Amino acid sequence: MQLNTYLNFNGDCEAAFNHYATHLGGKIVALMKFGDGPMASRTPAQAHDKIMHARYEVDGCALMGTDCTADGEYQPIKCAYVVINLTDADKAERVFNALADGGKVEMPLQQTFWAHRYGIAVDRFGVPWMVNCEKAS
Repeated sequence: MQLNTYLNFNGDCEAAFNHYATHLGGKIVALMKFGDGPMASRTPAQAHDKIMHARYEVDGCALMGTDCTADGEYQPIKCAYVVINLTDADKAERVFNALADGGKVEMPLQQTFWAHRYGIAVDRFGVPWMVNCEKAS
């Protein structure tokens, strides 16, 4: 079994996934637009360049997403986070700073009783992240 996260975006899914691939590593393996799908003739022209399905993979994990259209109103994520677990504190710093850039820091990256580094940020695309670099148990 594998659990994956599927995110909804407010028209900036492609920009978000490019940002993640640039700053987190990994690669975008799918980026399908509504205008290229089987329902393109029934899709409003303003949605043709929006993302119907995106898939980004890094270290055996997948993050997927779509742009909301007029059929489904965008609502920001509440009370849920995408969690990144790292083993290197310097990399945790770099990743956290890249995610927080242009977004909002909810908890600065810092040492905690369980982690060398832990912090929470909502990125510029509205996605809440927890960056965690645990201490050895």
